[in-house]
Amino acid sequence: MFKVLGIDHIGVAVKDLEEGKSFWSDVIGIPCTNQETVAEQKVTTTFHPTPNGSEIELLIGTAPDSPITKYIERSGEGIQHVALRVDNIENAIADLMAKGVRMIDEKPRIGAGGAKIAFLHPKATKGVLLEICEHEDR
Repeated sequence: MFKVLGIDHIGVAVKDLEEGKSFWSDVIGIPCTNQETVAEQKVTTTFHPTPNGSEIELLIGTAPDSPITKYIERSGEGIQHVALRVDNIENAIADLMAKGVRMIDEKPRIGAGGAKIAFLHPKATKGVLLEICEHEDR
């Protein structure tokens, strides 16, 4: 079994990272605390933490074949995924698969900030790209 600890972040796909950072930092008042490129996923991300611990993650593709670049071409800018923080990602994946949930990632991979992440297929979640993640330091 696994336990959902809360909403970790909401991923927002953007065409212009600086404009996105400016909106969330200057207009909404949630400063960016981290920006990093995850080469394996062909994405650059920024994180804007809220007082309750959840974050807004802005994502921009770094290559034409990036999943984020393709998402924006297909769907435009906007919410791309929702991430739930779990206590043990390996147990979560095993439990979900045992329940017949279709996974994009059957093993965790390393995402931004060193988090262990895995995605559930949107067809298994009624159209929501759902990420589960585990942070060693939280």
